[in-house]
Amino acid sequence: MQNSTQSPIHSTDVLVIGSGAAGLSVALRLAHKGKITVLSKAEVTEGSTFYAQGGIAAVLDENDSVDSHVQDTLIAGAGLCNEEAVRYTVEHSREAIEWLIERGVAFSKEDEQYHLTREGGHSQRRIIHSDDATGKAVSTTLVSAVQAESNIHILENYIAVDLITGDKVGLEHQRCQGAYVLNLEKDRVETVRARFVVLATGGASKVYLYTSNPDVASGDGIAMAWRAGCSVANLEFNQFHPTCLFHPQARSFLITEALRGEGALLRRPNGERFMPEYDERAELAPRDIVARTIDHEVKKYGFDCVYLDISHKEPEFVKSHFPTIYQQCLQYGIDITTDPIPVVPAAHYTCGGVRVDTHSRTDVDGLYAVGEVACTGLHGANRMASNSLLECLVYAQSAAQDIEAQWDTIIEPAPLPPWDESQVTDSDEEVVLTHNWHELRQLMWDYVGIVRTDKRLQRAMRRIELLQQEIHEYYSNFKVSNDLIELRNLVLVAELIVKCAMQRQESRGLHFTLDYPEQSKTAEDSVLNPE
Repeated sequence: MQNSTQSPIHSTDVLVIGSGAAGLSVALRLAHKGKITVLSKAEVTEGSTFYAQGGIAAVLDENDSVDSHVQDTLIAGAGLCNEEAVRYTVEHSREAIEWLIERGVAFSKEDEQYHLTREGGHSQRRIIHSDDATGKAVSTTLVSAVQAESNIHILENYIAVDLITGDKVGLEHQRCQGAYVLNLEKDRVETVRARFVVLATGGASKVYLYTSNPDVASGDGIAMAWRAGCSVANLEFNQFHPTCLFHPQARSFLITEALRGEGALLRRPNGERFMPEYDERAELAPRDIVARTIDHEVKKYGFDCVYLDISHKEPEFVKSHFPTIYQQCLQYGIDITTDPIPVVPAAHYTCGGVRVDTHSRTDVDGLYAVGEVACTGLHGANRMASNSLLECLVYAQSAAQDIEAQWDTIIEPAPLPPWDESQVTDSDEEVVLTHNWHELRQLMWDYVGIVRTDKRLQRAMRRIELLQQEIHEYYSNFKVSNDLIELRNLVLVAELIVKCAMQRQESRGLHFTLDYPEQSKTAEDSVLNPE
């Protein structure tokens, strides 16, 4: 039972909501300044960072250049990238990698040199990695570093309910003052007061029925920022990873793009290759093209899946380069050294998000957004492979630098009112949440998926509006729970995704609509502003 009268109020200098690479990097870079509190929805490692396989894109090879990396990113982004943001990110890529190496991340080496691989959209080998489990190496290293810092306090099994801005608690300004958070173990809402708040909550791919993301990717930061008064942009660009393992016992296990970078081929069930028929870059085309092609093949011929085949490579090469995937597939009876891997696309990455500048600042004073939750302008209409972890690291540094520059000028927030649950009761209709949860994810998959139409988007919006009414009524009458908070956030993000998609009357990057199959001559962001 929740009991607000005994609910503690935490005070901190910086509240970081999220425990992936972005959030932990911000915390580590500010630990020398004062008290940092990191909020983690589950165990501190349970985020998309931990599951990232491929690697981090960076200009590290003498044959590579900043201009080349920038150009590749701009091409993959289908003309919608902010070139200033792209260049800023790439120019800081080596520095970001060196920062990780200094903290002990063990990247793979070959002949005493760091091994660089190549992935879709890249013209050079520039992906530094730790075998095929880079995210795990980065996450565990950062977690260990954070746990060793006395100034960093980790609140595990907490989920943020809402941000607290000054105007909502009777103050004359809108500055972010902290957040209400649900302690999942004690089942009570607590208050965190903070001089600065950083959203590092990840993306919203859980809005789709099939996703490669962990359960925590429910769009919480995007929804909270919108309710707090932040603008969002480009949420129609949902990246569907082309190759997730298709198996009844596998929960959308990701098959890294690095396999295709090392020569894996996509085949129909009869063994025929098909990518060269669609794009001259074949298996190394950008993700949006590969995912759309697989979707087309599956629907055109009625396949359950297609197949990714690396069995023509030497077995030892495959096992040494992709040990995680080899072992995981073996558990399902698939030996990737001899058998092709059944794959399908699944929702993977949210390219849009909360609008920020190069300092990671949102529209609300004192509130920053870093990582997948943010829209920096780096990804444009399609994120290029392995630019995501790079963005986390670079913008974590920019956020930390901006916070540090203001450290001595921002005073502690005024006392905040406790969470009020005097008018609510315990739920007796949990089945409503389960039903609405499934309905939302199913309709988003059916109507707002890889291929869209105006009619599908309109159908989605009508159903989303009905779901919102039901969820709002539920939220108003019953005590909050993890599922209710996530569902409330997801249905809001679903609405924002559809509104952004309706704005874009063209096909560009990850947004493909049969009603407007051509790309328009001018490229503009889809921006939504709170009323």
